[in-house]
Amino acid sequence: MPNWKPVTVPISPSGPPEAPERAETLLERLLAGSARADRLTHVEHVPARQSASAGWPEWVPEVLVARLSHRGVEGLWEHQARAAELVRRGQNVIIATGTASGKSLAYQVPAISEILSGGGNVLYLTPTKALAADQLRAVRSLRLTQVRAATFDGDTPPEERDWVRQHANYVLTNPDMLHRTLLPRHSRWAGFFRRLRVVVIDECHGYRGVFGSHVAQIIRRLRRVAGRYGASPVFVLASATASDPGVSAARLTGLPVVEVTEDASPRGATTFALWEPPLTDLRGEKGAPVRRTATAEAGDLLADLVVEGVRTLAFVRSRRGAESVALGARRALAEAAPELADRVAAYRAGYLADDRRRLEKALRSGELTGLATTNALELGVDVSGLDAVLITGWPGTRASLWQQAGRAGRDGRDALAVLVARDDPLDTYLVHHPSALFGQPVEAIVLDPDNPYVLGPHLCAAAAELPLTEADLEVFGPAAEPVLDDLVRRGMLRRRPTGWYWTRRERACDLADIRGSGGSPVQVVEASTGRLLGTVDEPSAHSTVHDGAVYVHQGETFVVSLLDLDAGVALVEAADPDHTTFARDVTDISIAETLRTTPFGGGTLCFGTVEVTQQVVSYLIRRLHTGEVLGEEPLDLPPRTLRTRAVWWTLPAGTVAGLAEEGVDLGGAAHAAEHASIGLLPLFATCDRWDIGGVSTELHPDTGVLTVFVYDGHDGGAGFAERAYDRALDWLTATREAIESCPCEAGCPSCIQSPKCGNGNDPLDKPGALRLLAALLPTS
Repeated sequence: MPNWKPVTVPISPSGPPEAPERAETLLERLLAGSARADRLTHVEHVPARQSASAGWPEWVPEVLVARLSHRGVEGLWEHQARAAELVRRGQNVIIATGTASGKSLAYQVPAISEILSGGGNVLYLTPTKALAADQLRAVRSLRLTQVRAATFDGDTPPEERDWVRQHANYVLTNPDMLHRTLLPRHSRWAGFFRRLRVVVIDECHGYRGVFGSHVAQIIRRLRRVAGRYGASPVFVLASATASDPGVSAARLTGLPVVEVTEDASPRGATTFALWEPPLTDLRGEKGAPVRRTATAEAGDLLADLVVEGVRTLAFVRSRRGAESVALGARRALAEAAPELADRVAAYRAGYLADDRRRLEKALRSGELTGLATTNALELGVDVSGLDAVLITGWPGTRASLWQQAGRAGRDGRDALAVLVARDDPLDTYLVHHPSALFGQPVEAIVLDPDNPYVLGPHLCAAAAELPLTEADLEVFGPAAEPVLDDLVRRGMLRRRPTGWYWTRRERACDLADIRGSGGSPVQVVEASTGRLLGTVDEPSAHSTVHDGAVYVHQGETFVVSLLDLDAGVALVEAADPDHTTFARDVTDISIAETLRTTPFGGGTLCFGTVEVTQQVVSYLIRRLHTGEVLGEEPLDLPPRTLRTRAVWWTLPAGTVAGLAEEGVDLGGAAHAAEHASIGLLPLFATCDRWDIGGVSTELHPDTGVLTVFVYDGHDGGAGFAERAYDRALDWLTATREAIESCPCEAGCPSCIQSPKCGNGNDPLDKPGALRLLAALLPTS
């Protein structure tokens, strides 16, 4: 979170909120002449911040100073100068400051200086193509003939790739291309690696969980290959504000890293509103009230802002949601102001490169007034002149929340940010507990490079790149040796006196699915034409491309007619259904090893290794715009077994017997507490609720008592369950508060119901969950 002191702005019961002039104007426009005042739950005013300048370091080449001055940059801010100086001295550094704080300049100055003064090369890594294109534009705008910058990604034409490899000295790529192309073919890049001096890892807070663990191993492989050619580059990382950024950067790179966190850049004031869509007359599962969807609400708000001429980004969690918000805004504008309907568009990954560049240009120029986007535009793409940001659903972390909010007001003007809550336990909790958002530190970046399911494939890839030696074990960490022994036993590697060798014919880099969770990908094919639409990793295929699933690709909607797991293909047909689908599964869990345990209030808290057997058994059909449940269809899919990490808590038999005597439905109470705790865990463990799962039972065979499990949904674990164990008191206290504060009587999607429950959210006992958590939690 930005290091400003927030000021709470009270909401007036008789009208719009009180706030400083200018900052509240846009919010007043949304509230004027409407019945929306009761949807506003809280307003926070983040005051403006003054800058602190530091001038130019004396080692920066004059030509670079001149070109930057021509662009209006007369010097560095203090945090930029400190970071640049550390890089210049050869120290690895992470710059963890707010949006629009000039992180790009902090690494560009030393990186470009290295090219101009020392003839070195620079490798820039980014998680998104949009950010790479934006950075390329910025570097090329300096018009420095010695700096030959080029992107090398999936959009790079084949005829350009040879030029980049042979001539570029500032290469912008992503972890995927580094993993699959640059490192496996390092001999063809020998000249580039030999002169590699600086590696920039931009927006590194996005490298978390299993994906982050994969990237950590890719970076270790990069260090090893660079060393083969005599290079020892300095690493400079850029991140949104994060907790303990130096520690996180060290885990990502495997190297000591100095952190720079004091933000000396100027910033306009931000009015931050928390917004809860109203309840509808519809009823969902078990008769629970259905709240208006966040996407429908955001579509209306976006249309209203466009009518007012307010340049706005609407962030949405999914590709389908981004399309839905844009479509809703255009429909509303077609009725209220038809001439403005074409000034709204959607932007997301999956679009062709030319389309993405065109949309970015149209937003910067003002040709587009409103853009609904996934987090593809969350990162440092320079989109100046925006007045407002709509955040449709909790984005997963406070870091992402502030990153998205920071897209508006980048030119120093005051800005409006609105968080529109989904009908979800965490979203509902946050809009009614603003203290959980404002004035709180942002999360730590959670990743586990030592996860054997991640480390193993990368050791194979490293051995294929260059035979592994005993000296290499230090690069990959203490977990490498036992994993290597296992790979030898499985015939993946062969041990010889000189080291470990990859002996198979297939490409070793194909073993690691860095953005998925393992398994051979399933191809999604349009049955009538044979067109390949995309791929889905095998575990996800069970829940996303099962028979009858609604599948969206680049704005086109399809329905899956057949999922053939043996052939690795899902056949789909173009369709325009008025519904979406949500898969449901049943889960069994067994404890393989208890690693940590501690008394916890009235019970016991544990962390360890578990085996989870899951089977997708059905899918819900929900109306597209309201979320109303239209029906449920059975599925016949094979079970999958996952060995992972979990946190679990138990209550002793005597306590459970007492609750039963009070009339508590023990199964329903544990089930409700499990759902709610899964919904709240992303606030404490930097994950998405879809990254984790849970099981609850009155009597588990391994513990002999009532037990509630929450586990990582990835082989080997992702660090989320361990974080939950460490933050259990805060996490479970917030869970109880979320259930208690929800106004529903018997439970709803805002507190204890789950959209992916394999048991149809039955049984659930909301009062019983409160009694259960009260018996568990420490009293003081």
